[in-house]
Amino acid sequence: MDERRHVILITDGDDYARKTIEYVAKEIGGRCISLSHGNPTTIDGPLIVKLIKKAPYDPVFVMFDDSGLAGEGAGERALKYVATHADIEVLGVIAVAAKTRQAEWTKVDICIDRDGELTPYGVDKFGIPEMEQGRLYGDTVYCLDEIDVPIIVGIGDIGKMAKKDHLDIGSPITKKAVELILERSGYRERQQE
Repeated sequence: MDERRHVILITDGDDYARKTIEYVAKEIGGRCISLSHGNPTTIDGPLIVKLIKKAPYDPVFVMFDDSGLAGEGAGERALKYVATHADIEVLGVIAVAAKTRQAEWTKVDICIDRDGELTPYGVDKFGIPEMEQGRLYGDTVYCLDEIDVPIIVGIGDIGKMAKKDHLDIGSPITKKAVELILERSGYRERQQE
């Protein structure tokens, strides 16, 4: 039997992201590692893995943030450590768009725009589709191409997107991204077996 913990990684860690991820985790019956929030991430990969292992149930949501710093920052180092740990199964990644236009981008499998529509095009931080297919610009996404995960879902800025993902309306864009990951990773089917 597989003893690995089932984790969803989120490339954002500000207060909006924390409140949104805590809410969505509770809604779907998961657990959020609230200590992983921060802008930038302040705890390292080994500590995050310990916290994941202490979580009472799966899926476990973990946030990572580089605070707009170019290159590989603390958030990305921690993300890579968690994603490649033998005791962790990454169900998917929510890749969050940012205003950065430096060299930081990643391939995404699908994006969800701010109206909740699936799109093959990248989205900006406001959740508006961009011109490039399968590419999303963000500040903690640089390393995603180096890890093997079932699905990467791109969305705009969590909890924001011109109030279309606001907590007051149930953060529908973030919730849809989570549900898509749970479906496409096969996690839901395995839970029903």
